[in-house]
Amino acid sequence: MKRTRRWGLLALAMVALLGSSIPASAAPAPVSADNGAKVVEETWLDARTVDLKISSPALGTTGMVRLLVPTGWAAQPTRTWPTLYLLHGCCEPVDYRSWDQFTDVKAFTADKDALVVMPTGGPAGMYTKWWNFGLRSTPDWDTFHTLEVRQIVERGYRAGTRRAVAGLSIGGYGALAYSYKHKGMFAAAASYSGVPNTLNQGAPLFIQGILARAGIFNYLELWGDSWGMRPIWTANNPYDNIDGLRGTALYISCGNGKTGPLDPPGQSDIFEPQALASSVTFTDRLKAKGIPATVDYYGDGTHSWPYWQRALRNSWPVLAGGLGL
Repeated sequence: MKRTRRWGLLALAMVALLGSSIPASAAPAPVSADNGAKVVEETWLDARTVDLKISSPALGTTGMVRLLVPTGWAAQPTRTWPTLYLLHGCCEPVDYRSWDQFTDVKAFTADKDALVVMPTGGPAGMYTKWWNFGLRSTPDWDTFHTLEVRQIVERGYRAGTRRAVAGLSIGGYGALAYSYKHKGMFAAAASYSGVPNTLNQGAPLFIQGILARAGIFNYLELWGDSWGMRPIWTANNPYDNIDGLRGTALYISCGNGKTGPLDPPGQSDIFEPQALASSVTFTDRLKAKGIPATVDYYGDGTHSWPYWQRALRNSWPVLAGGLGL
């Protein structure tokens, strides 16, 4: 049964009433991030799954996060846990719930001593601070994820400081961007069908299309024009900041967009070839710089969840190494 509670005496009473169906530590003292972000609603879906609604100064609104706590989380109330962040792609109606809904991540992590954090990235938030012509500071997805969500799960849900991050499509971009912008925060990063070179030929137009697909038609709000505001684009491009990834365990995978073994007959798409072209330039530069990475360009396969579920499993040795598991 889905149960929602707000902080305070009512929450404590519910825990006492419902007993073991909610983890024993379901009503911790309220926690906040350094900038005042705080959980305003917590919903336990089962013993391992909790949704958090966070009042976020960085977003200027609330943002959702789903946590999968480890199987032993309730029974070990003083233990902290290595933390895996999973980032979703653009234009996904189920948003922060997508990894849980479209993959077997809950079953896959049931025997793993890791806490999984699956935050909203908006319809197409691009895992960045938006430029907005310099007129306003929201949304700032980077601060939401790397400061607000991180501090809240570490202060209130026993997430540890051994972290890894993985994402698909623009979430793959986000995983790499966060890793070089906050060097040392994530020991491992994985990009599945990502866009790690946002200035590759055709990539700015591709990003413009992503934003339009999400209903954002003035793409200049993101980072401005890719030529006129080149310094902003460059500062946000993993390809141009590749030295900042040295020392991070990396996993990069992508298909080619043709019908693959996990697709219905005749299915293909236009997104995976763009992701592949961007990823290849990125991994070529990694190689030229002497930065190691595990690379899997598996050939036929589309921009779709069956391949990303497989990629999570295939990349687990890299992510687990970063988590110390």
